Amino acid sequence: MKKKKFILQDIAVSDYAAEGKSLSRQDGKVIFIEGAVPGDIADVLITKNKKDWAEGKVVQIKKLSPERVEPFCMHFGTCGGCKWQMLPYKKQLEYKQQEVEQNIKRIGKIVNPLLLEIVGADETVYYRNKLEFTFSNKRYLTHTEIKQEGEVPQQNALGFHAPRIFDKIIDIKTCYLMDDVNNSIRNTVRDFVQQHNYPFYDIREHTGWLRNIIIRNCTTGELMVNICFNYDDEPERIKLLDYLAEKIPQITTLLYTINPKWNDTIYDLTPQVYTGKGFVIEQLENFKFKIGPKSFFQTNTRQAEKLYTITRDFAGLTGEEIVYDLYCGTGSIGIFLSQLAKKIIGVEAIAEAIEDAKVNAALNNIEHAHFFAGDVIKICDDAFFDTHGRPDVVITDPPRAGMHEKLVSKLLEIATPKIVYVSCNTATQARDIALLSEKYMVVKIQPVDMFPHTHHIESVALLQLK
Repeated sequence: MKKKKFILQDIAVSDYAAEGKSLSRQDGKVIFIEGAVPGDIADVLITKNKKDWAEGKVVQIKKLSPERVEPFCMHFGTCGGCKWQMLPYKKQLEYKQQEVEQNIKRIGKIVNPLLLEIVGADETVYYRNKLEFTFSNKRYLTHTEIKQEGEVPQQNALGFHAPRIFDKIIDIKTCYLMDDVNNSIRNTVRDFVQQHNYPFYDIREHTGWLRNIIIRNCTTGELMVNICFNYDDEPERIKLLDYLAEKIPQITTLLYTINPKWNDTIYDLTPQVYTGKGFVIEQLENFKFKIGPKSFFQTNTRQAEKLYTITRDFAGLTGEEIVYDLYCGTGSIGIFLSQLAKKIIGVEAIAEAIEDAKVNAALNNIEHAHFFAGDVIKICDDAFFDTHGRPDVVITDPPRAGMHEKLVSKLLEIATPKIVYVSCNTATQARDIALLSEKYMVVKIQPVDMFPHTHHIESVALLQLK
């Protein structure tokens, strides 16, 4: 009987594969390995074994790759956030570039793509504008703690979810993803609530009071904090919020949300303003964007500026074009392009995002941008085109799953002269490009690194009607 799991020893890791995994070739079989970098020699636990390939994860590194550097965060290896801290940033960019090239050739079937050099980030730490931390009465214990003699008492934690463990939270002391104010907020709250013995949430039992802290820190200096509670305890809530407002005066708007549901999402809830105006203003170039506690916005502001500048350059606008912005979200790309377009038509399935888009257009005095909530396939019919004009350029920025096949068919039917495809998943982007190749050729592709020390990649592709 074939063993389901077994360990291969002294595996030489030879190359980078994709999505943070490296690979090794053993007797004609490719092994995809999690937790290693090229140049490592490691013992690998095989978790999936097929005829031509296998998957596994490192259980012990026998020899470290010369490419490795010392991780800068005390939580590295436990927290699943910045998995590539052990790689120099230059090498991270090299592997991301390689992944885009492989996907566009292998999945997209593009033989000689014009692939531009990846645009890296100027700031590789403190780059995020939004973070969410979770309270839990079950702190994640490290392997060292588990091996200690005697039982480790269960403790409260405030931090990130442990990878692949839904009910355990890593108690984060210092996080380098956002300006140090995030550490001040989190540690100030933790100290206060522990002093007062406030009950932390238990996700299995749906008990406890404290659930989440959501922080939005803008380049404009505005700072929004939303604390989520399982139920309302007004006297204690006021004590906590007053204390936080006093200790962290940088907070420009402080909110709280009562969330009695089993899940953590707040999109169907109503955050309450405690201090400030209830939203923050972020800025890209000269464009201002109002961001509420439930608004979507790119989480790396500086790189978003670069991403949108590339999108605008690829669109090649002259002031005469009608631009359709599909999956427009809160309208950020369309607004960013608006000064060079005759008209912007934004379409997005989430109605709340469209309302935000309209507010953002008004905030920037843009009268030639129009936003519509609904399914693109249903909205963009002949009557719609008769009313608003057929697109000269289509911008599409779908979620990780890529475009729905019906939308791909719709784009082939519309046959607009130019498509600029913005993607956060180069594999699904390549798949969609292959489907669009019936009528479109790829002019050029520009990878952009939005998330240093992770394997995530953004990519902008310019497609032109043949």
